[in-house]
Amino acid sequence: MIEKKYGIIGNPLSHSLSPKLHNFWFKKNNIKANYSLNEIEKKKIKDIINKIRAQEFHGINVTTPYKQEVIPYLDVIVNDAKKTSSVNTIYLNGENKIIGENTDVYGFEESFLNKLEVEKLGEKNFLILGAGGVTPSIIYALKKKKVTKLFLSNRTQQKAEAIKKLFPFIEIISWENIYQKTVEMDIIINATSLGMKNNFDFETLIKKFKSSLVYYDVIYNPLETKMLKNFKEHKIKTFNGLEMFLFQAQKSFSLWNKIIPNVDDELKKEIVSNLKK
Repeated sequence: MIEKKYGIIGNPLSHSLSPKLHNFWFKKNNIKANYSLNEIEKKKIKDIINKIRAQEFHGINVTTPYKQEVIPYLDVIVNDAKKTSSVNTIYLNGENKIIGENTDVYGFEESFLNKLEVEKLGEKNFLILGAGGVTPSIIYALKKKKVTKLFLSNRTQQKAEAIKKLFPFIEIISWENIYQKTVEMDIIINATSLGMKNNFDFETLIKKFKSSLVYYDVIYNPLETKMLKNFKEHKIKTFNGLEMFLFQAQKSFSLWNKIIPNVDDELKKEIVSNLKK
């Protein structure tokens, strides 16, 4: 039996544990396959897509900064990818079409939204920090839950404006003003790469906030960013990005292999043990 090849494209990728995760599932489900990191420049995207078309790759995940950049090279984008203009999972279908799908929406719903009191979400003020590739998925998931009080801030204003074109109901807050506005927020979501392993961090910690605040960080490596630790020390309810990482990967795996792998304690223990290294 030929070994199938899967992987992830992005830049940088030093923080990613996607190979550990998918190779764990391949072994568990007796699938002869291998998953690798592919840190590439933007000009190499077309080459990777051609490898999927030639079945040299059987599936690809996409991470920062290419979730929008891959779209022109695809034949079809479907489902949540169409709603968000953001693709994180690519494969070749039975009609030899390159398909772009989004599993981040599912990952965010399963890891966070479905754990909140849904009937009260419409009353809450949400602040999303960052306008990168995952942000449209978060906004779309919130929109599905009837959230209307949604604020967005990004270091580059232009990127925030681009997302507002997709979701006109959001309100943009300048990056310089977020530290004054945070006290009005009920839920803050960090969708930036600030605090990620081997990356830059927030220059200032958020100090003004409600005692009832909920803080969600999409980063999973490290499990506790400096910002998340700061909130935990103040008894704020916090979530890290580990489960979002696991659930978005679960859906990708099922799209490629028609098997839904388990997200269980054994898996979490395996991933966390690699985070400590």
